[in-house]
Amino acid sequence: MKRVVVGLSGGVDSSVAAYLLKEQGYEVIGLFMKNWHDDSVTISNECPWLEDSNDALLVAQKLGIPFQTVDLSEQYKEKIVDYMFSEYEKGRTPNPDVLCNREIKFDVFMKIALSLGADYVATGHYCRKGEIEVDGDPMYQLLAGIDDNKDQSYFLCQLSQEQLSKALFPIGELTKPQVREIAAKMELITAEKKDSQGLCFIGKVRLPEFLQQQLQPKEGLIFEVDATNEIYDKKEIQFNSVEEQLKFESTNIKYTPVVAKVVGKHQGAHYFTIGQRKGLNVGGTKEALFIVATDIETNSIYTGQGHTHPGLFKKALFVTQDEIHWIRTDLALKNGETMSVKARIRYRQELQNATLHQFENGLYVAFEQPQSAITEGQFVSWHLNDELIGSGVIS
Repeated sequence: MKRVVVGLSGGVDSSVAAYLLKEQGYEVIGLFMKNWHDDSVTISNECPWLEDSNDALLVAQKLGIPFQTVDLSEQYKEKIVDYMFSEYEKGRTPNPDVLCNREIKFDVFMKIALSLGADYVATGHYCRKGEIEVDGDPMYQLLAGIDDNKDQSYFLCQLSQEQLSKALFPIGELTKPQVREIAAKMELITAEKKDSQGLCFIGKVRLPEFLQQQLQPKEGLIFEVDATNEIYDKKEIQFNSVEEQLKFESTNIKYTPVVAKVVGKHQGAHYFTIGQRKGLNVGGTKEALFIVATDIETNSIYTGQGHTHPGLFKKALFVTQDEIHWIRTDLALKNGETMSVKARIRYRQELQNATLHQFENGLYVAFEQPQSAITEGQFVSWHLNDELIGSGVIS
């Protein structure tokens, strides 16, 4: 009997994952990760960790599996929270869920599981794992979950071959309704429980307040840039190389107050992100204002009216060499090579046709259609059919 440690989060997905593994004949151990202590920033009645760990315990009892809680809050603070602050300070928008999987669940947590003699670690993610042979060795694949509506492979886009080799995703072949049905049939306490939102394993966090504890408010100006501004005129430019063209297409427009008018004030450019619409508190415009750029140096925010504003769109993005991650290491591009893929720049975005271009200093992702709100610090993932083969941090 192989031993599997399941990350029981107190939600329905991991509960059913544990049940299915037990049915398949594995020796299952349930572990709940406590990643957060500071109740002052969680909206406390919205899934505090206590309630979740209690639900996880009740599920473990019902399934007759051993259960314990591990406190990873120190590592979580260091690897996730501190990283988020430093990214926001630089004016980038990090994705804590992707990092949490890479740094906590499939690293710190996985090491604890292996020290308990586990052969595998399992989670309630909606994705699947495949295995093929490359040059006589096993190569693991990260495949989309069967439920299109819930596919969570994006959140695992930074996993390595080693991490995948020890991972199991028991509910990847099921849809959410099927998972709930199994939980109800087994009379698990989590069967009807709402899906948790917010930072992974913290519960609902008031992000602005959370950030404000570390990042001091600093009043600055909100500018509006007209959609017809000549800054958006697409001049016919002759490029000397593909790389030069991609660099041009992926570079942010440099906004200055000269091209815009002041429409309001804000409390700190580092609290805002590209494409954001809420929280600006500027009225009197015909269409809603969307953020097209933030400038941390001058503490300015530039906005435009409507979700089709030209300032929101770009055709390409760049990933620096040290931020490129291939899950399928055998497919990694060499300098000068290209690959046709599908790509996405955020969770739940439909996959977009794109071409990867590898150069010495990094990788360009060139999209067939211009993409809205490409955001620095977020992850871009690239796919072949239903397989996620690599990802990188948008620079």
